[in-house]
Amino acid sequence: MISSLYAAERGNGPKTVVFLHGFGGCHGDWHEVISILAAGSRTLAYDLPGHGLSLDFPGGGPARTAARAVLADLAARGIRRVHLVGHSMGGAAAVLMALAEPEGIASLTLLAPGGFGTEINGPLLRRYAAAAGKSEIRACLAAMSGPQNRPSDRIVDVLGEMRGRPGQLHKLVEIAAAMTRDDRQGLIPRERLETLDMPVTVVWGTDDTVLPFSQADGLPAHFHLHHVLEAGHMLVEEAPGLIVEIVRRNMKRRSRPLRPNSAPAAG
Repeated sequence: MISSLYAAERGNGPKTVVFLHGFGGCHGDWHEVISILAAGSRTLAYDLPGHGLSLDFPGGGPARTAARAVLADLAARGIRRVHLVGHSMGGAAAVLMALAEPEGIASLTLLAPGGFGTEINGPLLRRYAAAAGKSEIRACLAAMSGPQNRPSDRIVDVLGEMRGRPGQLHKLVEIAAAMTRDDRQGLIPRERLETLDMPVTVVWGTDDTVLPFSQADGLPAHFHLHHVLEAGHMLVEEAPGLIVEIVRRNMKRRSRPLRPNSAPAAG
């Protein structure tokens, strides 16, 4: 039974970067990104509740549970401030973390995040949840990627090993059913996004078949938006070098002033 929250730690540096994978993934999704970033930063890549080595974490599944679990784990480690990177469901969890404890998030990089619109490709995600063999895993990843991108053997092997653990497929099917009920996903209100004062960058593939890139329309003016042409939903795997560049750039940005329209009183 795997009832604790797992995080793979690499690197050493003055800044800590936390990575939250998407539905059906695991900490291994970030291998290529972390291989570059860990040279100058401490990195923590979590297995979110219900996934991988956090399979039996209590209440595993929803983004809200993941957000609370990661915040609690960071507090237990004595880590007070992090740069946060989240993909898909992990992106939704990252936003919820930033809303709950904004002072602890130095920057927020969101890759095709969940919760920005109600539309979601429920049938594809439910198929992905039930994918057991490597050929079906590969087919699902291909369906979620851009037309010019092929899933690597490495990620297929990583996900195949994860799904071979007793109870993993059942848990993924359970999470997918709850997450895509009526083929709609939960929504994070835009007015709540407006309150986020740390640097926020949103990255979306123009060929995303899971969450349409139009969900990035109408974001708060202080958010930075980056569309990736001909990329699909699996941005971490499809464009790792670009993701590293975007994360680094966002880490260097300054937070938005709390009262951007205020000015000091005349003396």
